Amino acid sequence: MTLALTFGLLIGVVLGLTGAGGGILAVPALVLGLGWSMTQAAPVALFAVGAAAAVGAIDGLRKGLVRWRAALLMALLGSLFTPLGLYFAHRLPEALLMVLFCAVLVIVAWRMLSQVRGDHGTGIDHGWQQKNCMLDPSTGRLKWTVRCSATLAVVGACCGFLTGLLGVGGGFLLVPAFRQLSDIRLHGIIATSLMVIALVSGMAILGALHAGVRIPAEGFVFIGASIAGMVAGRAVSAKVPAKGLQCGFAGLCVAVAVYLLVHLAAG
Repeated sequence: MTLALTFGLLIGVVLGLTGAGGGILAVPALVLGLGWSMTQAAPVALFAVGAAAAVGAIDGLRKGLVRWRAALLMALLGSLFTPLGLYFAHRLPEALLMVLFCAVLVIVAWRMLSQVRGDHGTGIDHGWQQKNCMLDPSTGRLKWTVRCSATLAVVGACCGFLTGLLGVGGGFLLVPAFRQLSDIRLHGIIATSLMVIALVSGMAILGALHAGVRIPAEGFVFIGASIAGMVAGRAVSAKVPAKGLQCGFAGLCVAVAVYLLVHLAAG
């Protein structure tokens, strides 16, 4: 129970700080820390990340940071593609799922480091003219062009598929994609991503429970701790340097991927 509490707190804090890392680290925490299989860990990780993300999304809505129309569109597409991911998750070998998960971890780390190098410490993306989704300067709202709608739909669909396949929340995809494809401020990106994660994860959880998945007591401890960690992470997120946070998170992703592969090879 102590390990479940500790790992849950850490996952919640990371999710609150980044809007991206909770889901992708929740599964390794359960697999390596508690000795669960990927298929056992995935629904508990989704429940924890979804609940924690909901807390963050509510906070973002209260502060007016969530682009809720964009979040609903991505969540709708994500919910449609989550069952497809679940279908493959229950038919692919455990070892293959683990390798795919490690590949995603490395890709996330590479994307994080690429963004840090691209920002050159300014936090400004000078390629803003080419972004698919732009804010209207007069209203502060997204310009709903066909290009923007299609972009958000594709991102949402990919997020949903990976949520079902690997039991991740999808924030690791949403946050970098939002930064690359829109000119929304980072705090708004994180808040919107949290809302999408909460909605997509919620649908995936309902599907898993309907399929007969049961969550053990240890899992509920992990979930509760994740929510508490999310609250703490959101409280200090504005005070943490974004560049240092991204570098640290990228290093952690690579370390976890290597450890998972070593664990898989040894097993």
